[in-house]
Amino acid sequence: MTGDVRAFWLREPGAGELRTVRLPEPGAGEVLVRALHSGISRGTETLVFRGEVPESQWEAMRAPFQDGDFPGPVKYGYLNVGVVERGPADLLGRTVFCLYPHQTAYVVPADAVLPVPDGVPARRAVLAGTVETAINALWDAPPLLGDRVTVVGAGMVGCCVARLLARFPGTDVQLVDVDRSRADVAARLGVPFVAPEDAAGGRDLVVHASATAAGLQLSLGLLRAEGTVLEVSWYGDREVTLSLGAAFHSRRLAVRASQVGVVAPARRSSRSPRDRRALALDVLRDPAFDALLTGASPFDDLPGVMARLAAGRLPALCHTISYDAQE
Repeated sequence: MTGDVRAFWLREPGAGELRTVRLPEPGAGEVLVRALHSGISRGTETLVFRGEVPESQWEAMRAPFQDGDFPGPVKYGYLNVGVVERGPADLLGRTVFCLYPHQTAYVVPADAVLPVPDGVPARRAVLAGTVETAINALWDAPPLLGDRVTVVGAGMVGCCVARLLARFPGTDVQLVDVDRSRADVAARLGVPFVAPEDAAGGRDLVVHASATAAGLQLSLGLLRAEGTVLEVSWYGDREVTLSLGAAFHSRRLAVRASQVGVVAPARRSSRSPRDRRALALDVLRDPAFDALLTGASPFDDLPGVMARLAAGRLPALCHTISYDAQE
């Protein structure tokens, strides 16, 4: 498996390509992983593909095993599942998750991979990074027993948050999106779906995940007095206009951000990022998350797939890439 392998690179904004790269021999404490599936994080990766990462965030938005720099050429991605071909005996032959870009095989430190639990299919396991984001969000603004919570935006992160909330006892959850076709996904997740005009008000917490100004404004309008909007969207270099007049001050509303780059303060002293990722993989024993896997393509098609996703011509939640030819 060592030698030449293939990787997806963004040559320049809007243009991706497959490149041959030289794979080093794994050293002590390293593993060689043969890729099985990778997932496209549609929100972040399409922003990267279009060159919309603001220069001020180039360093903050680096992926753990990114090569190159924004806006390109850059090798970017972080949802990869494969099989350990060489490495420590306790990992040899194990299916593992790694925050690695789209590449047919790779060498990383052994502590950079996490074994996929029994009962979690390899393709579903690519969602670990997104479920980890959802877990961190709910650590940032934990709902209380019996809370009324709305998730605005039925994308990958919003759907993961909604599914986790649906498992909270006594919690009233709604999932809101302008795309009514997401009602089928919501049903599979066990979450009531409503259009924006039908969303219930008086909510204790609204998790905003639509990455639109309209969605954020709607989220504020759904809150009860002294309620909180938890913002999990990332807008790249887009400016967002938000009206904070009317009842924003008199009702003492709050908007706070959540981002997965660091463990939420509520758990930072007791959980590491690896602990959080292991929890995400364990949560993925739940087959309801298969509702988020809405399409698959072979690795050779990835440049075209990414272009279609970035242009909005390919509807998807999590589109996965298969490396079957390498198996």
